[in-house]
Amino acid sequence: MFRWYREIGPAERRTFWSCLGGWSLDALDVQMFSLAIPALIATFGLSRTDAGLIGAVTLVEAALGGWIGGVLADRIGRVRALQITVLWFAVSTFLAAFSQTFAQLLVLKAVQGLGFGAEWAAGAVLMAEAIRPAHRGRALGAVQSGWALGWGAALLLSTAAFSALGPEAAWRVLFACGLAPALLVLVIRRTVPEPPRPREAVPARTGPLAIFSPAMRRATVTGTLLGLGAHGGFHALFTWLPTYLSAEREASVLGTGLYLAIIIASFGLGCLVAGGLVDRLGRRRTVALYAAGCMGLVVLYLLVPVSGTALLLLGAPLGFCTAGIPASLAALFSELFPTGLRGTGMGFCYNAGRLASALLPLGVGLLSEILGLGPAIGLSALSAYGLVLLAVALLPDAPSPPLTPETIR
Repeated sequence: MFRWYREIGPAERRTFWSCLGGWSLDALDVQMFSLAIPALIATFGLSRTDAGLIGAVTLVEAALGGWIGGVLADRIGRVRALQITVLWFAVSTFLAAFSQTFAQLLVLKAVQGLGFGAEWAAGAVLMAEAIRPAHRGRALGAVQSGWALGWGAALLLSTAAFSALGPEAAWRVLFACGLAPALLVLVIRRTVPEPPRPREAVPARTGPLAIFSPAMRRATVTGTLLGLGAHGGFHALFTWLPTYLSAEREASVLGTGLYLAIIIASFGLGCLVAGGLVDRLGRRRTVALYAAGCMGLVVLYLLVPVSGTALLLLGAPLGFCTAGIPASLAALFSELFPTGLRGTGMGFCYNAGRLASALLPLGVGLLSEILGLGPAIGLSALSAYGLVLLAVALLPDAPSPPLTPETIR
């Protein structure tokens, strides 16, 4: 699983560790919100729909930020774009700790979303170009496992904060810890080289809309559908899962932490395994395999009445399978677009899917008032993972065409 790491050079390793750190700290900032939802509801007197609206607005802005981040990476370079985006989401998360009203929190979470989406686009295209093709899937899968590291750190901080402090103070402390990623900018600036790019990779007239040219249109549309299904399934499940475990399954703070710890650990393992499968089985087959597994496990976890012990045990395969799709996307998307459009294309597909999926946290909140929270999460996630299977079937078989004036017209 890790032999590839011994075969890459020093510059590739520094790039890998910087991107892994960025993605881990990105996850730390983002996942703190889902863990803080019950406290936010109590502090500001929110309904579930209000809480879902915060999640939805954050994802909408993340989608816009991802496209901007991809364009920025194509224009000013991968490394400089990564520095800017990491600093952006770190400072905005910190400022959210001082929110005094629901409106202030909503605005600051929207600002955070811009940086969150842009950071993935800049980091993913940097990794895709810095790591040699033979190891690209494994390296990108390993970076995606950083989401589990950040998620786990958020869970540990949340458990400690809510055990030691009152709910209102605890969520503020959590968000204040979001400033930590700003330190990573110094590391990136000193150690990460810009990957070499062909002189002809960025034609003068290349712009954000070039990914909609006839030669690129199918890749862009199917990539967007794939991003929608991947994000929709993840956010439908994990935005509301801590609330489901505490409110519907009556788990304590420590009990909820145990359920989530199993899911998070399995998520990290699923990312690492997916990276290997992507290089061995191919991008499409790997994504389809994980999507089918997600659908079966969502039914068992949320739609079939099971005991607390069974729910605990099912968390391991659920976390494992939900990891495989996002862990495969960067490798898949990087090969859909030529070099000069890679940042723009990857940023758009990954984050346009996030934009459309932003309705799912809000939709789960609304649907839960009718069906209950478990069925609302389950049905939303099933719809999203079904869309992943459809998108895989529609993906183009051929690699991306070379970047020429005809490609971008």
